[in-house]
Amino acid sequence: MAEPSGPRESVDQQALDESVTFTSELIRIDTTNRGGGDCRERPAAEYVAERLAAAGLEPTLLERTPGRTNVVARIPGTDPSADALLVHGHLDVVPAEAADWTVHPFSGEVRDGVVWGRGAIDMKNMDAMVLAVVRAWARAGIRPRRDIVIAYTADEEASAEDGSGFLADRHAGLFEGCTEGISESGAFTFHAGPGLPLYPIAAGERGTAWLKLTAHGKAGHGSKVNRNNAVSSLAAAVARIGEHEWPVRLTPTVRAALTEIAALHGIHPELDAPGFDVDELLGKLGPAADLVAPTVRNSSNPTMLEAGYKVNVIPGHATAFIDGRMVPGGEDEFRATLDRLTGPDVDWEFHHREVPLQAPVDSPTFAKLRAAIERFDPAGHTVPYCMSGGTDAKQFSRLGITGYGFSPLKLPVGFDYQALFHGVDERVPVDALHFGVRVLDHYLRTA
Repeated sequence: MAEPSGPRESVDQQALDESVTFTSELIRIDTTNRGGGDCRERPAAEYVAERLAAAGLEPTLLERTPGRTNVVARIPGTDPSADALLVHGHLDVVPAEAADWTVHPFSGEVRDGVVWGRGAIDMKNMDAMVLAVVRAWARAGIRPRRDIVIAYTADEEASAEDGSGFLADRHAGLFEGCTEGISESGAFTFHAGPGLPLYPIAAGERGTAWLKLTAHGKAGHGSKVNRNNAVSSLAAAVARIGEHEWPVRLTPTVRAALTEIAALHGIHPELDAPGFDVDELLGKLGPAADLVAPTVRNSSNPTMLEAGYKVNVIPGHATAFIDGRMVPGGEDEFRATLDRLTGPDVDWEFHHREVPLQAPVDSPTFAKLRAAIERFDPAGHTVPYCMSGGTDAKQFSRLGITGYGFSPLKLPVGFDYQALFHGVDERVPVDALHFGVRVLDHYLRTA
């Protein structure tokens, strides 16, 4: 087999071993983010800072709130005229109920070639792979072409106010020169069918629109007729929102995803043709439709209801929460639609809001991301896609940084990567980590 062209990898066995060790040990540091400030990332931040310092870097630890620690370090590149690249990963994880798991979610157990635990996919694996690469460079005396800024953040799993939002708002100088960034939720193997491994690279995110609905009515006795019942008004509005069929809005990233994925299935759709039906097309794409279906529209899912304190008392107010997501360019439509669906008896406001993002898929950066994957898996097919949710890239976009989802993992058939995000028995194969280290090493040195 011919040697791939380009610079030889600097990854040694120690780097491969460290990617596994660091993933396991980071998982053991419980950084559960329950929201409302209930999290402490500092032990994990100190862990990565110590290992960055051992590689000759000068990491800075930053906190908005005590215990909610972020780490930032810069690796000088060989070309001072080149724009800098941001590589970021969050240290917090979502809660896990140990009783539901095959292994304890914070054990970091390595069993049968797999690392188990909360954060194995989201996203202590990426944190560990980047750390392993940086340390391999230090051992080999390697510097990347462009400055690379590494950021390990707090609070991504909640509001990001103590994490990337704090860094972007209060410490923008640390990211001077950064024009692009890479982080989670892209470049993983998605088996779209026999002999059809895809590697979706994220080039967009829907905007976050978490909503609070409030209905006010007349409090009273539950046995009496009440035409001004806050619970009834709220329930009706929530039902309308949950049943609403949002219209199709194809953004450039989603159009590119549909075009490329369809072509791999031997289909060449005319997306602008009269009568084009995106749902019909998605029905022909098999499992790959899951990569695109959540992002062809805005969405609004009721998630929480709060009202009353006793069964025979009609409360004077009732509240609900909606997980809304907006496609790029869809915010005005989202607002107008919520005004109509809630009606005159229910008020709504953004409980938490972040912008949608788009990144060009015809850029030199995207081409290099493709090339890095295909260098190490020539049988794989890289495709663009838009994330249905969001990442810290939203906050870093305030600094003019264009974000891509690129956390490379080569996964076996039957491994449901997306189901493990925030799911039970989260885990990552050791071989997948080794693949990711090699891909990241190559891309970051040639970016």
